[in-house]
Amino acid sequence: MKKFLMIPAAMLLGTAAAAPRISAQSIIVNPAQPDLAVNVRVDKDASGNSNPVYRAGENIRITTSVNRDAYVYLFNVDANGEVTQILPNRLSTSNFVKANTTTVFPAEGAGFTFTVGEDVGLNKVLALASLTPLNLDQISSFKTGQDQFATVTARGQQQLAQALSIVVNPIPQNSWVSDTAFFTVTAQNPVQTGSLFVGTNVANATVILNGQRLGGANVTYSNIAPGTYPVRVQAPGFRDYTTTISVRAGSTTNLNVEFAQAVTPAPVVSNQYTLSIRSRVEGARVFVDGQEVGTIRGGVLSVTVPRGGREVVLIAPGYRTFVGNYNVNRDAQITISPAR
Repeated sequence: MKKFLMIPAAMLLGTAAAAPRISAQSIIVNPAQPDLAVNVRVDKDASGNSNPVYRAGENIRITTSVNRDAYVYLFNVDANGEVTQILPNRLSTSNFVKANTTTVFPAEGAGFTFTVGEDVGLNKVLALASLTPLNLDQISSFKTGQDQFATVTARGQQQLAQALSIVVNPIPQNSWVSDTAFFTVTAQNPVQTGSLFVGTNVANATVILNGQRLGGANVTYSNIAPGTYPVRVQAPGFRDYTTTISVRAGSTTNLNVEFAQAVTPAPVVSNQYTLSIRSRVEGARVFVDGQEVGTIRGGVLSVTVPRGGREVVLIAPGYRTFVGNYNVNRDAQITISPAR
């Protein structure tokens, strides 16, 4: 689902020296630290250091500035991992920004507004500035003739960073740079929440609520939607404690866990296996669980991975980004044939 809606105003009254680095905060980082700089902000956070809150349906403006004349590309990664190309778009194709100026998107009199969509949670806006225009045809396209924003084929910030690394790879390393702004979307009518306190008699206990890890014990966790949830409390050397609790709006549910029976740790078993990745696309870059592990040479790349579910991504110029998930429990071989 699109993060933003575009609404007409009339209805309102060289070659890189090193590979780009993926960052949890900045999404994609140029390791060369060029003299080109870009800043991106949302209108509720002029400092760029906060995580402001917008309600679904609320208008939002994005500002960018550069210290040199540059082309600025804007992307939004929403709470569900969908990536939208905000700029350029069908109604605002110009993305050239003059040095030492601040540009607002959408600008006054642009004829449209950006309106926050309904995907609740943390969003990231990535600004990628380049001294020369970039070709984004490999990673983004308009799904229909009515779409005003292009959709990026990659999902989530890691896949977006991997896809953009292909785009910036042919240009000189000192000619591009990025910045990231954050904001959180809440529902138009937020649900009242409750809290949960979990106390234990041992150290290093972990609390898992409804299958999601909350953190340590002897802590009060807030902003939990009212309802009934399974709880698991784990502590090293003890049997897991499981129960079901109810959270009520405006109150705190207390759960006290007394660990008594220790268990013998299971023997450690080696769980490393060889995964052979075969593809006819010579030179394709391969990522496993978000980390680049090498390129296809001679039709194959062999890597050592731990047992369990692994995400494999293959990226190559001229081909669609391939993403596959595999359960590795022995030495295995997979064949990838990405589409053009």
